[in-house]
Amino acid sequence: MRKYLITGLLIWIPLVITIWVLKLVVDVLDQSLLLLPPAFRTEQWLGIHVPGMGVVMTLVIVFVTGVFATNFFGARMVQLWHEVLHRIPVVNSIYSSVKQISDTLFSSGSQAFRKALLVQWPRDGMWTIAFQTGTPGAGVTGRLQGEFLSVYVPTTPNPTGGYFIIVARQDVIELDMTVDQALKYVISMGVVPPNGR
Repeated sequence: MRKYLITGLLIWIPLVITIWVLKLVVDVLDQSLLLLPPAFRTEQWLGIHVPGMGVVMTLVIVFVTGVFATNFFGARMVQLWHEVLHRIPVVNSIYSSVKQISDTLFSSGSQAFRKALLVQWPRDGMWTIAFQTGTPGAGVTGRLQGEFLSVYVPTTPNPTGGYFIIVARQDVIELDMTVDQALKYVISMGVVPPNGR
């Protein structure tokens, strides 16, 4: 009896949580439809609300923005927009930080989170999975002797929280696994080993 109950839970829990997360994302993105004039909303011309239209609209807006920003006129407008935001005191610090992080994470040449590492954390003798985010800047390396790496140590089971540390290159071990495999391993608290073994 207990075996069947656990088997049923193992089938339903991931499915229900996946559906719940997808519904949450679709519901949030559907709120973008409120930006449209009432005459353009699906309720007006179809008579019903069509779930997911906000997702489609958001993707179209992001795509059109990308196309616009890559031509000469669009690039000049984006540059002007950046300059305006950099002149507003409080907005400047928030916008600059978020832009720098997003540029690092999403640019095609970025090396952020490209390597899974093994580091000793929170003390010697205890090992955890971490991700290389780059190398420290000149202001930091000028005070340190040797070669160092910038490393992000995620928390379990929520890897969006974690610690940024600077570690000597000789004190890290590069793992033979993808970042996705390492993330699954962290999120599952070690229950799902890399390569499904």
